[in-house]
Amino acid sequence: MLRRLLALGVLVLPLTLPATELSDPVHRWEFDYESGVIRKFTGGATPLNYVVLPQLLTLKTPAVSQRKFAGGDLIMRSRFSLLLEPIVTGPETRYIGASAAGCLEWWNIARTTSFFFSSGGGVGVMDSRGHQVAGAQGQDLNFNWLIYGGARKRWSEKMSGSLGIYFQHISNTGLDKVNPGLNAIGPMLGLSWHY
Repeated sequence: MLRRLLALGVLVLPLTLPATELSDPVHRWEFDYESGVIRKFTGGATPLNYVVLPQLLTLKTPAVSQRKFAGGDLIMRSRFSLLLEPIVTGPETRYIGASAAGCLEWWNIARTTSFFFSSGGGVGVMDSRGHQVAGAQGQDLNFNWLIYGGARKRWSEKMSGSLGIYFQHISNTGLDKVNPGLNAIGPMLGLSWHY
């Protein structure tokens, strides 16, 4: 009997919360799939041309802080991403890693539009070719740093889409004498599920 009451309580509890809390994306977890094309960008890194196709699987936390700002809400949340990045132009063929970042988002009151900015970093591995090809990356273990900004449009209670600009720096931070690094930038499209 006690188990049935507990199960009923778990099922009924979400129904007793205000509707705005249930449907407000800033108070929900979010899973994103983001895909794009980034190209080598200047900045003292490798002289070689690179084209990378980042595929990001990202989990975002509910808001960790929230303030009223410019007719909407400014929130901060955390994002954790799995990076699956085929390299279609360049000596290497792939970069696989993980990153963590803070994500600053401004949402309008209706929760239909959001602008976001993220910055963070992480670690990953690639099939380095720096000891065979001049200008290529020097070792398999590399670190990443990212800046990501854009806009999101929410079209249903649980789904939204985004368009942004993604900058990523990859290097081995001097752990190998061959360390040209890679700076790349380009557009990203995303699809998000709020739960």
